[in-house]
Amino acid sequence: MPALISYLGMRLWVFVSNAQKEHTRFPAPMPAYSHARDEREQLPANEERDKTASLHSLSIVLPAYNEEAVIGATLEQILKVLDVPGVLATRVKDFEVIVVNDGSTDRTGAIISAIVEAEPRVRVVTHTLNQGYGSALADGFAAATKELTFFMDSDGQFDIRDLSRLLLFIDEYDAVIGYRLDRQDTWVRKLNAWGWKVLIRNVLGVGVRDIDCAFKLLRTDFLHEHPLETRGAMINAELLYKLKRTGHTYREVGVHHLPRQGGRATGANLRVIARAFRELFISARKWRREEQAHAQHMFVSEHRPY
Repeated sequence: MPALISYLGMRLWVFVSNAQKEHTRFPAPMPAYSHARDEREQLPANEERDKTASLHSLSIVLPAYNEEAVIGATLEQILKVLDVPGVLATRVKDFEVIVVNDGSTDRTGAIISAIVEAEPRVRVVTHTLNQGYGSALADGFAAATKELTFFMDSDGQFDIRDLSRLLLFIDEYDAVIGYRLDRQDTWVRKLNAWGWKVLIRNVLGVGVRDIDCAFKLLRTDFLHEHPLETRGAMINAELLYKLKRTGHTYREVGVHHLPRQGGRATGANLRVIARAFRELFISARKWRREEQAHAQHMFVSEHRPY
């Protein structure tokens, strides 16, 4: 398996070099977009924004795989925070929680089912077999019925109350994406994340602070009109790329990251990494061809005699 990773890395390096040369010879213009503005830990109070904030309906998507230790507490916190008076309740008029059980082999499914029976605002999408993080998110997005869609991991490493930070800006931007403050992961995962960020910036031209932060708020129409194609850990990179490619605006906001309370992280799994590399290689080539075809079509249209 390490040999496979090394081989894929070598192929991607060659691919990046060729892509940069190709873009130099055949520039494929993309719609202009407003790059994200960074937010530090303290967001300044803005009474005028608070007074004029719109009420939104919200779909919350939670991918879950073998999270029996935390899934109940995560759902309980979400329901409690959105029900009690506060910043979130004043901005969210109604909501649904969509839990995607991605082939869990522990008691995750049973815990979710018990909550679904007692709470009609919680729905479940079940994968009989584990299909991957991207598949879980894609199916959750497809099931969303509200105006906005928010997703976060169900492993207890995020605080749903930080959603209020994202909602501050959703009326001004098409998406608001979180980045982890004081990331509570091992140095190996942090190093992998840095390398992945550099690779994505070079291959897809997407430069954000924290690509894979699972704390993002988007308009549901965008997710339905631009369905995501990848099904593994590449999903966040694809999401940001398609926001950029379609000319949508986004803003980056810092959110708190907490130590894992239970379960097991799968992001450093060699099969997960190999799948992400493979999807990046295949998708980037496909998308570059689409960009070139679009640029050629626009050129022909502009120079067509009348």
